[in-house]
Amino acid sequence: MISQQQIEQDLVVAMKAKDQLTVETLRGLKTRVQNEKVAKMKDTLEEADLVALIRSEVKRRKEAAKTYQDGARPELAEKEMAESAILEKYLPQQMGEAQLTELIEKAIAENNFIAKDFGMAMGKLKAAAGPTADGAMLAKILKEKLK
Repeated sequence: MISQQQIEQDLVVAMKAKDQLTVETLRGLKTRVQNEKVAKMKDTLEEADLVALIRSEVKRRKEAAKTYQDGARPELAEKEMAESAILEKYLPQQMGEAQLTELIEKAIAENNFIAKDFGMAMGKLKAAAGPTADGAMLAKILKEKLK
């Protein structure tokens, strides 16, 4: 279970350890959390909101790393991937490909989904898997199974 207090505690530990990359990453995350709290006019964010926010930050960094890699800037890509790894520690454990495949096959068998039911199938599968499933991997496997 992730909380804002845990992020702040980890930031203090990183500052004491003089781990500059972790400090920068967690400060950025803390700022993003604060901005989200202001935007939603809340004192604290629920865990689901926090997980979604962290997921979005990880996605942004992975996309930036890919862009840097394509632009022949491997040192910047490496930094983005390191920040992504720091943030991923705060996300719930993701289902593996085998577990997702099993879940998808079960859903297809129970509901008789066909290719045109992709959207409905994704909705049911995301509800069943919750935050433990990577949406991109889920969509990729489902697309393969519905052909």
